[in-house]
Amino acid sequence: MGNHTQFPASVFKAYDIRGTVPDLIDAAFARSLGVALAARAREQGVQTLVVGRDGRLSSEMLSLALQEGMLEGGVDTLDVGMVPTPLVYFAANIMQTGSGVAITGSHNPPKYNGFKMMMGGRALYGDDVQQLAQTMNGDAPAPASEAGTRRQLDLAQTYIARVAAGVKLARPMKIAIDCGNGVAGAVAPQLFRALGCEVDELFCEVDGNFPNHHPDPAEPKNLQDLIKHVAETDCELGLAFDGDGDRLGVVTKSGQIIWPDRQLVLFARDVLERNPGAIIIYDVKCSRHVGLSVEAAGGTALMWKTGHSLVKAKLAETGAPLAGEMSGHIFFKERWYGFDDGLYTGARLLEIVSRFADACAPLEALPQDVSTPELKLEMEEGQPFSLVKALQDQGQFPGAERVITIDGVRAEYADGFGLARPSNTTPVVVLRFEAQSEAALARIQADFRRELGKLAPNATLPF
Repeated sequence: MGNHTQFPASVFKAYDIRGTVPDLIDAAFARSLGVALAARAREQGVQTLVVGRDGRLSSEMLSLALQEGMLEGGVDTLDVGMVPTPLVYFAANIMQTGSGVAITGSHNPPKYNGFKMMMGGRALYGDDVQQLAQTMNGDAPAPASEAGTRRQLDLAQTYIARVAAGVKLARPMKIAIDCGNGVAGAVAPQLFRALGCEVDELFCEVDGNFPNHHPDPAEPKNLQDLIKHVAETDCELGLAFDGDGDRLGVVTKSGQIIWPDRQLVLFARDVLERNPGAIIIYDVKCSRHVGLSVEAAGGTALMWKTGHSLVKAKLAETGAPLAGEMSGHIFFKERWYGFDDGLYTGARLLEIVSRFADACAPLEALPQDVSTPELKLEMEEGQPFSLVKALQDQGQFPGAERVITIDGVRAEYADGFGLARPSNTTPVVVLRFEAQSEAALARIQADFRRELGKLAPNATLPF
């Protein structure tokens, strides 16, 4: 027999499942997803699924419903409670199941929620997510002969002890952390104290209404409270976390924001000292200085597609010790497990900068060009992909040294780059530009304006 309802196609995204609660995602949805994941787990010989949740108002309800479906599907659950997403990945690694679900809306507005999933040691994305949709909207999987059992486990102290055992600061530091009332607040203050830091806490009470500012360090406005606090106190620098703790924001004493691609240069240099010649992976949105710095430090720079699931898969395939994305997902395989973890990334950052009397000096000395933030060309559903495909096929960039088309169009010049790629999550073309000077930036933007203008003459370009 078929299911009583058809679940909406719009929530099954490229990298995960996401939507508004309760109109698109509710308890019935979560339960059905649990049944579908259990069927897949049994096929792959996986007996236990880890389940953790963020601090959103709907997360506990979705967690219980998801587990109900998993247990009914004959798979055991290990409920690690309200934790940052990286702790779900950590649990899946140390409990040797490699499989689990983090229930999180990440940095989306309060009424959103979603599911980040892994099975047998790899993230579920793309076709995997579509297969789950088919299972949920098709005939119910054959019932399990025996229901699974649920176990609850608090792994926060284990996680903190594991990070603190592996990461050593050269000296005690005083820092400020801003969790934006996201779930990182449940663990981050204790973690950084365990590393020997004095910690000023901003908005570390977990509150799914996000009463202070949105937990998304990719937006400069969300970092203003932290910048002000670090400037006005004796804190050496500030760390900010997104809603589910898998991304890190960094601000210096002088108020400079150290964007994730610059952070990646710092980490790459550090990792390459111990792993000469290693591959370092970065996504197409990152500064060209990532590639240049990796090569200068004797490493092999590998540019890859944007998306935390895609980067994670490439990391596993290449055995690289480090990967990072402009969005703030940084993956350490060296000395860690290879999953994206904003808290661990913050610890590794402090380990490096604690060697300096002025912790901000090595950060502010990282190479930096003139660049734009992510610019968004809004279009109708489906249009961004066809526009970028046309740009790949017909775009002319005569001044560029190379045009990379692994994910959209990235035209690289001797003095900068331009990028146009379709977002996998919303109907927009994401554009980003970087160059050595304002003049070079304007010239590269003019190339993209000309080529996009030929293909979409009616579009209102955001630059």
